[in-house]
Amino acid sequence: MKRLRVPQQLIPLAIIFTIAIAGLIIARQMMVPESFGKYGHYRADAVDDVRNLDIAYAGFEACADCHDDVVETKAGSRHAGGACEACHGPAAEHIEAPDEFQPDAPRGRGYCPLCHGYDPARPTGLPQIIPTAHNPGKACMSCHEPHNPHTPRTPEECSACHRDIANTKALSHHAALPCTQCHVVPEQHKDDPRLVRATKPKERSQCGECHAVDADSDRHIPRIDLTTHEPRYTCWDCHYPHHPEAS
Repeated sequence: MKRLRVPQQLIPLAIIFTIAIAGLIIARQMMVPESFGKYGHYRADAVDDVRNLDIAYAGFEACADCHDDVVETKAGSRHAGGACEACHGPAAEHIEAPDEFQPDAPRGRGYCPLCHGYDPARPTGLPQIIPTAHNPGKACMSCHEPHNPHTPRTPEECSACHRDIANTKALSHHAALPCTQCHVVPEQHKDDPRLVRATKPKERSQCGECHAVDADSDRHIPRIDLTTHEPRYTCWDCHYPHHPEAS
């Protein structure tokens, strides 16, 4: 019977692999804290470490004790859910010694764009601006009261809140269409967009007003027969309305 020979190059590889495994086991024993796993998959001593940290934030209730007028104003505004210290910074020292420590009060243009600067990842309906184009040189507070940040005038364009959609639509075949061509926008929507919603098309006939074969629209607009063109689906199942390229 022929003896099976192990290739010589496998021997040093096996030795290196064995040393590496042994090193990992030893390192784990030496480096993993003793308290790891006591309560869960983390270092239990971290709970005590955090507990011993100096308190930096005071919390909303502490601010309300002295600034009840500001709290009342803010409660009815779009900033109602924002914590005071999100803009003014940690306030525990101010609560302990109000005359000695004063919290920050941002007054320039650099702070508000952290939430309101244009970013397509932000939630739909959040007012967004391009800081370099929106009243450059003026502090945000010169037009907007931070605790009740209504706009000086109602935005005339939907892009004030729907910047990402507006940017997409501007590059599409629908660029020239007003938003109200497809959406019914109540006037109250501009003042309270989350409470009063604009409507969205629900039927294929909405697109058919321009794209049906018998529609009274520009002859260059693509046409379809609504009765035979994928009748089981709505148009936006295949075509994104704000940039309606054929799929």
